[in-house]
Amino acid sequence: MQIKLDLALVHYPVYNKNRETIGSAVTNLDLHDIARAGRTYGVDTLYIVTPYQDQQELVNEITAHWQTGHGAKYNTNRKDALSIVRLCSDLDELFALTTEKWEKRPAILATSANEHTNTWSYDLTRKKLYSGEQLLILFGTAWGLTPKALNAVDGLLPPIKGQGEYNHLSVRSAAAIVLDRLLGNRQ
Repeated sequence: MQIKLDLALVHYPVYNKNRETIGSAVTNLDLHDIARAGRTYGVDTLYIVTPYQDQQELVNEITAHWQTGHGAKYNTNRKDALSIVRLCSDLDELFALTTEKWEKRPAILATSANEHTNTWSYDLTRKKLYSGEQLLILFGTAWGLTPKALNAVDGLLPPIKGQGEYNHLSVRSAAAIVLDRLLGNRQ
């Protein structure tokens, strides 16, 4: 059974450390690592959401290097992983693209380091995925998704909590943990 799961790495609208709405910078490591985790766990598409032309050009340069440039021959595993990356300008375009692709609006979830109401458990989300439902999970960069982004979703996944008070994972670490909780082999 094919899992119908898309991820979106959202660079706008997100918060900075002062709780101001910003657009964050795309990072090479995030693209590579989340694409590799996504491909490992059967994600259909990893959308990179940024309205900024220079950031879009960076995404295109990185993916082109690994899809058609020297990197395509040098590391075919990386070429395969980055084949799932798509670019879009904003959340409206993201929602339109996923709705068109799946021929219906997917259930949209977000991640957050904070507790929220309307939380979907990992068990419930896993059951929905394995029953064939389409899901889109938003991952915020910088200091997380703004209320504008969170108000557009159907629910949130539970925050990832460690042992202490410190709670500021990189988005690529959070994405890998979420994917393993949802799709990892539970032996």
